[in-house]
Amino acid sequence: MSSVMPSILLALLFLVVILHQSDAQLEEWCIADEQTPDNELQKAIDWACGKGGADCSKIQPKQPCYLPNNLKDHASYAFNSYYQKFKNKGGSCYFNGAAMITQLDPSHNSCHYEFLP
Repeated sequence: MSSVMPSILLALLFLVVILHQSDAQLEEWCIADEQTPDNELQKAIDWACGKGGADCSKIQPKQPCYLPNNLKDHASYAFNSYYQKFKNKGGSCYFNGAAMITQLDPSHNSCHYEFLP
């Protein structure tokens, strides 16, 4: 009887690991698609930081995500801010085709891209 106990414990441990993995959510960030023309990125940033409700304060001058100061990086931060804030309420990472999902954390230096489960 005592030789059966380790097998049962191992089986239970296996089930716990499998169930935990199936409940785990992949970490995803929303970033600008590098192929998007600058004028489309600018329109999408304007919407995300305006009516969209993204928090774009960190891409302002002298803030942690201002540098590099280019449309692609600022759009990525704005898109991700919107996406993380609204993804569980029906928001998407589309931005008229200007954005895409990545599983690689785009954070760099002092610029931290938020992830919310």
